[in-house]
Amino acid sequence: MAARPTVTLVSVDTGRPPGVTENDVWLLNEGNHSRLAEVLGAHPLVEQRGDVLGDEVAACSFAVWAPNARAVSVIGDWNGWRPGADQLRAHGSSGVWQGIADGARPGHAYKFHLDTPVGQLEKADPVAFAAEQAPATASVIADLAYAWSDDEWMARRRATLALDAPVSIYELHLGSWRHAEHEHRSLNYREVAEPLADHCLALGFTHVELLPLMEHPFYGSWGYQTTGYFAPTSRFGSPQDLMYLIDHLHQRGVGVIFDWVPSHFPSDAHALAEFDGTHLYEHEDPRLGFHPDWESLIFNYDRHEVRSFLLSSACHWLDRFHVDGLRVDAVASMLYLDYSRKAGEWLPNEHGGNENLGALRFLKRLNEVVYERFPDVQTIAEESTAWPMVSRPTSMGGLGFGMKWDMGWMHDTLEYFVEDPVHRRFHHDELTFRMVYAFTENYVLPLSHDEVVHGKGSLLAKMPGDAWQQFANLRALFGWMTAMPGKKLLFMGAELAQPTEWNHDHELPWHLLGDPAHAGIQRWVADLNALYAREPGLHRGDCVPEGFAWVDAADAPASVLSVLRRDPTGSGRDVLVVANLTPVPRHGYRMGVSVGGRWVELANSDGEPYGGTGVGNLGGVDASPDPMHGFEQSVVLTLPPLAVLFFAPEG
Repeated sequence: MAARPTVTLVSVDTGRPPGVTENDVWLLNEGNHSRLAEVLGAHPLVEQRGDVLGDEVAACSFAVWAPNARAVSVIGDWNGWRPGADQLRAHGSSGVWQGIADGARPGHAYKFHLDTPVGQLEKADPVAFAAEQAPATASVIADLAYAWSDDEWMARRRATLALDAPVSIYELHLGSWRHAEHEHRSLNYREVAEPLADHCLALGFTHVELLPLMEHPFYGSWGYQTTGYFAPTSRFGSPQDLMYLIDHLHQRGVGVIFDWVPSHFPSDAHALAEFDGTHLYEHEDPRLGFHPDWESLIFNYDRHEVRSFLLSSACHWLDRFHVDGLRVDAVASMLYLDYSRKAGEWLPNEHGGNENLGALRFLKRLNEVVYERFPDVQTIAEESTAWPMVSRPTSMGGLGFGMKWDMGWMHDTLEYFVEDPVHRRFHHDELTFRMVYAFTENYVLPLSHDEVVHGKGSLLAKMPGDAWQQFANLRALFGWMTAMPGKKLLFMGAELAQPTEWNHDHELPWHLLGDPAHAGIQRWVADLNALYAREPGLHRGDCVPEGFAWVDAADAPASVLSVLRRDPTGSGRDVLVVANLTPVPRHGYRMGVSVGGRWVELANSDGEPYGGTGVGNLGGVDASPDPMHGFEQSVVLTLPPLAVLFFAPEG
């Protein structure tokens, strides 16, 4: 008589038996666990008979790290929220509590009830996969089963974010991009998928970068005050709904970058703050553990288990949600112990310096783990100081990021463009200085949400002059960004020439596209992205000095700048970019070019379809053997007012 197969319980999500292994404990306590989502949190269980899985969830396993708790139980919808009804047991001295609760099913809300040195606490699960909608604060049991259809994208995505690829990023706040028709509510994850993909493809954006979608209690924080480091915000749907959005974008050929915030977290009582009655995730001393700018708490990067928690959060989004890149927020605030602090408000490190050594170790390890497990993604640092080698490998002494936002370019360029053109000749170096350091990092050029909030106004509103000049200046700004080495990022609404600053409570003013001036800006953005992708000279050399050469950086009196963008492989043609940043047309303007023959005009921001005057070069100009600017050949151009032009050798 054949033996009956053994019946065991396994996780619906991972297929592994419930419980924390000794290896898990070792990696957690060592600070090197990057898969905590597989062992901590809530995992629905099914019966397994031999190799056959049951159809129904039989129970749910729970595990949580709370080393200073005296006792832990899980409370939820299935047990009447009664403390002690489903008691967890300590796993030795690891600090982990674990157990199985019969009757717990996907969709049930739950919390952990902790008996701590400061009394009884009820806390949301730090590793929950889902959460109740705010203002409710409980976690929700969820499995992450989803049938992906993006194999083709996943097989080729490495090339889409490569340093020599045309990367044009559309930064997006999901809740305020577009509202449901005739309703004052945001589109949900599924509703937004098709129109967002359509918009990105129509305008030539290669990737979307989503402001943090991790669960957060305060909508007005835009996601930057995270409480659920493993849970997408329930405001827009379920985890599977978010997977559908990413899957759809991938199938349409659009990559997805997530903003991720390991720099600080809010002090909400239901979440990470003083989780087990002690300062577990944060430093106890406010000089180390409290962020004065955001009135939030700072992770204790010296605690190994905290590093494991954050490593696992990063890998969770890359693994289970197929995210193509992580933009790591506020890296500068992590690197410096005295960041935004006065004397006496911070503590030096063990060597007497202001570097946060624990954060340094964490960031390096983060990038090592991410690129080891996901070699086809990118990590991108928002780092606003001159910290060296942010986007260089850790083996070279760098932080290991793939790219870094160029905040200096953003600041200097906007400082220049807000000047009245009559004064720009005195600010010429604000556009030229960047090339002194342009290849010290792998840069992304950001015109981000940070520039259109807190009273800063919109990009259009920053531009000087009358209405026509404001639009012309904005077109020139976008053209100059395309000319500069580095990947491109534009925050939503800029492509509409939004006249007012971004308001997260309202959708973008899509009606503006009925105005030819605003529609012209959108057409210019689309044509710039297409040109950037089409011409290897404009993108293959974004991160190497061989991809750039000044033609003339010295014509400050006329506020004219000219550059050559080059394909370092030699297979693409040179692209000449000329910017005339005054409202004065310039005729008969001679400049050197790299080869003879005809140079065709590829794009002109003063073109009539964009709202310009139509001044240009009738499609192209012929070079003559008249030396200029160190070149043997030169061309004579007509430079339209407040315009950027692109030329390339014919053929």
